[in-house]
Amino acid sequence: MKTPAFLPCTDGARLGLGGAPLGNLFEAMDDAQARAVVDAAWADGCRSFDTAPHYGHGLSERRLGDALRGHPRNTWRLSSKVGRLLTPQAQVPREQHSYVNTLPFIQHWDFSASGVRRSVEDSLQRLGLAQLDAVYIHDIDAATHGPGAASVLRQVLNETLPELTRLKQAGLISHIGLGVNDHQIVEQVLRHADLDVLMLAGRYTLLDQAALPTLMPQLVKRQVALALGGVFNSGILATRVSADRPITFNYAPAAQAWVDKALGMQAVCDQHGVSLPAAALQFALAHPATQIVMLGVRSAAQWQAARQADREVIPSDFWQQLRHEGLIPAEAPIPGEAA
Repeated sequence: MKTPAFLPCTDGARLGLGGAPLGNLFEAMDDAQARAVVDAAWADGCRSFDTAPHYGHGLSERRLGDALRGHPRNTWRLSSKVGRLLTPQAQVPREQHSYVNTLPFIQHWDFSASGVRRSVEDSLQRLGLAQLDAVYIHDIDAATHGPGAASVLRQVLNETLPELTRLKQAGLISHIGLGVNDHQIVEQVLRHADLDVLMLAGRYTLLDQAALPTLMPQLVKRQVALALGGVFNSGILATRVSADRPITFNYAPAAQAWVDKALGMQAVCDQHGVSLPAAALQFALAHPATQIVMLGVRSAAQWQAARQADREVIPSDFWQQLRHEGLIPAEAPIPGEAA
């Protein structure tokens, strides 16, 4: 029997730990702080973890491997990504691609068959492991690659996916998928190939349901296991929305339309005594395509806050009011509603 790509927390909560903060995304943490985050999540029952070479140029992988290696291998799941290769360089900038104090490597794109095999083998070396539970092809969308996106897609179909299939047959990986911020590129790939898993960041959230009409039904029909990331849209849904502080959406200052929509949601939250992060997390989990939500946290306290948000009791009237005010689509599944 095929092993699942993800495991829920030991109490059944469908939450996992994302590894971007462990690679010093935006701000640095030392090894002890990083280890404390992983250990706290593990002690609280977390059993699914995600990382990538991109996250701190190998730093996240090293830290996660060190933290997890002592636990029985069949009791947890770990994913990483391909698409970027790391090359050693003695002097590197303090900040690279929004990661600070990275390991002494620079990165370059490589979706070739040889590059993919090297990427997986390098990741296993950094992690100190013999197998990855899932490997995602990382960031192949047009926003990332611009005019070269069509060429990247061709290479992904002709080289990357076939090589990952060979690595799967060799037992180095168990599940193959995409790790992207754009739902449209997933639909393009699905026209030509099957996927086991998908990590989609930011495109199915309380604020942004771009993936709802066309992609999410395909995932259910084709039994693609979905891990959602970015369910707080890089900050705007992570705390109480206030117009008098900087608000980020999609890793950048939020456009006014997103701010206005979030403020409308905050007003409904206030009427029903609901916290916005709880609404965001539970909405993302309510879709039948969603198997797990991966959370990027910097501390045990942030992990516990997310766990509390998952447990918060939200009245059904809250969701109905969001629908009535046009803040979420009528066809979007809501917690407690039969699919």
